Amino acid sequence: MLRIGCHLSSSKGFLAMGKEAINIGANTFQFFTRNPRGGKAKELDTKDLAAYLDFAEEHGIAQILAHAPYTLNACAKDEGLRQFAYDTMCDDLRRLEHIPNAMYNFHPGSHVKQGTEIGIGYISDLLNRINEKGYHATILLETMAGKGTEIGRNFEELRTIIDRVEENSNLGVCMDTCHVFDGGYDIVGNLEEVIEEFHSVVGLCRLKAVHLNDSMNLLGSHKDRHEKIGEGKIGLEAFRAIVTHSKLRELPFFLETPNDLEGYQREIALLRQMAEA
Repeated sequence: MLRIGCHLSSSKGFLAMGKEAINIGANTFQFFTRNPRGGKAKELDTKDLAAYLDFAEEHGIAQILAHAPYTLNACAKDEGLRQFAYDTMCDDLRRLEHIPNAMYNFHPGSHVKQGTEIGIGYISDLLNRINEKGYHATILLETMAGKGTEIGRNFEELRTIIDRVEENSNLGVCMDTCHVFDGGYDIVGNLEEVIEEFHSVVGLCRLKAVHLNDSMNLLGSHKDRHEKIGEGKIGLEAFRAIVTHSKLRELPFFLETPNDLEGYQREIALLRQMAEA
């Protein structure tokens, strides 16, 4: 069965997110660990979490994805900002110790004119420090569209980060369809070639999740503007090919399209119909 969900608000707690997911036909979901623009996380409600875990087991919600706030920049020029990223990620990962098989996704960051090499060094150093803590969640580097000085604009940059982490068995990649398309990877006309390139550079064993987003922009635009499924430049047939591809269909898929819950429900039903046709 297709594992598919969307981004849900964590403000009401885990049990509420689990119930919302089931109500819209999802069997997984993604959530921000705190305000996406930063800030202190709410105290962990262990009673709510225990109730969620029982609900998840009963309703078949398996692996879920936590998303770090956008404000984190693991390769910032300012040491204080890099320390903030480290402290926040450690706090998030400490909380995820309570959720079996959780994954944690983050944007690698922007090198702010320091250069890609320096930026990659900062990111890998941060991940090495985090791994000293022994957290169990799988940490995912997200593919990026390549705006400005973003790192993660191509598969080679992600591979270099992973290679520079001493113990990298807990590292994976979340492929964002809008980001890779805007980044210049033609998943519409050459999906098979893109998958093979990812495998040759990073390894498909590292691909742990997919963000399903259409794009408002043309291939290679480097702009990162999400659109609803089938309403952008990627189009419905490309998403049909993605969710049915033999090397992708067992992965969890997460929608980040500009939608309310009803919109997500329609997209989940559509993609599930495509996958099961």
